[in-house]
Amino acid sequence: MNGTTEWLDDVVWNGNGLAPAVVQDATGGRVLMMAWMNRDSLAESLRTGFATFWSRSRGKLWRKGESSGHRQRIVDVRLDCDGDTLLLRVEQVGGIACHTGRESCFYRQLTDGAWQDADPVIRDPEDIYG
Repeated sequence: MNGTTEWLDDVVWNGNGLAPAVVQDATGGRVLMMAWMNRDSLAESLRTGFATFWSRSRGKLWRKGESSGHRQRIVDVRLDCDGDTLLLRVEQVGGIACHTGRESCFYRQLTDGAWQDADPVIRDPEDIYG
């Protein structure tokens, strides 16, 4: 990055100044999670090399892994054809992206008309967050 942030103007931010960010494992391709980013969180992510999002519930920047240690090192960032959705390809530190202790937040599978847990808990959230 050359120090300018003009590239942030190419992102189509919604009415709340946010864009959805899909987070994908750079090696295996699995979708790990989806979160929201604003200009500051995207700029911070590129500045530090680690994923930072905007927490709508807390109204502040959320540095992924700051309490769990399960940080996401950014491999690359892509913007979709409409310019309104980001894709972060990451190396997931510790192999856990979800606060439930699973590899991915997308662990529920629709089976016979009901959502079933399809992925195991890797580490008990109580052990992660206390």
